[in-house]
Amino acid sequence: MLETIWFVLWGLLWAVYFVLDGFDFGMGTLLPFAARNEAERRTIYNAAGPFWDGNEVWLITAGGVTFAAFPKAYAVMFSALYAPLLLLLFALIFRAVSFEFRNKIDSPRWRKVWDVFQFLGNFVPALLFGVAFANLFMGIPVDGDGVYHGNLLKLLNLYGLLGGVFFVLMFSLHGALWMAIKSTGDLHDRAVALARGIWPLLLCAALAFLTATAVYTNLYVNYMKFPPLLVFPILAVASLLTTRFFIASNSVGMAWVCNAVFIVCVTFFGVFGMYPALLPSSMDPAFSVTIANGASSPLTLKIMLTVVAIFVPIVLAYQAWVYSVFTHKITDEDLEDEHAY
Repeated sequence: MLETIWFVLWGLLWAVYFVLDGFDFGMGTLLPFAARNEAERRTIYNAAGPFWDGNEVWLITAGGVTFAAFPKAYAVMFSALYAPLLLLLFALIFRAVSFEFRNKIDSPRWRKVWDVFQFLGNFVPALLFGVAFANLFMGIPVDGDGVYHGNLLKLLNLYGLLGGVFFVLMFSLHGALWMAIKSTGDLHDRAVALARGIWPLLLCAALAFLTATAVYTNLYVNYMKFPPLLVFPILAVASLLTTRFFIASNSVGMAWVCNAVFIVCVTFFGVFGMYPALLPSSMDPAFSVTIANGASSPLTLKIMLTVVAIFVPIVLAYQAWVYSVFTHKITDEDLEDEHAY
């Protein structure tokens, strides 16, 4: 029972991270296509500025939960996916540096260099998360000792790349909507137009990914065994369609909320499809790391559950306060502030 609770919490933490840092990834990916001048570029930076580092806390939390609750899964994952995780780490580092270094020198060339790093620091993680999770859904070649029999190129298979494209489009729509929420004038109109253009591409990618999932993975087995779980793919479809409705009515705030629900449902669709496996093995299902053979002791899980029950609500309350303070639109006065990016 404790293992299942932590499995659900593990999936929930990833879902929260994708919702919150997803709009950062999306805005950074759209930066070269959305911003036409320096003021618009700074607006995009400042739309993410108060939030991106707090959003990354959920990535650390998801990794920490993997380490503490499922140490075997953590060990195998960081061994098997070492190369993409290292690329992810460097991308996130350069993204962080780009926020702080971009305005240190008053030079268009200097700023352009850091704009490139901002783009790569958001596009690359979005792509890698999609590739990594698609490969987890499909199963990775690990043996009974947890040794990975593959390389980076094996992860760049058709299904993995399809997952990467799907994640990039999903986060790009999320970022376009957040950009529209935070901006005014031409940038706002352009962000809404980008959201309208990305939505049909995301719909096609989602349908292709769902179809490929039936071919390359066993995720649907759990849904046939436990039909109530179908609420997640059904709700995902409904929220994606509702997102388009609110985009059409220019209710970008509600569209962002609906897209957030879509991201949560997509995450749970994959996580619950893998249950009880955390790292399915493509070599032999017996080699998979599951909640049974990969979990910490019951005492550890109980202590951690108490800690989570106390501190996660505090973190959520703090982040809710931050969002309530900084969700106003970026104005010229905000850009003139000495603390602005």
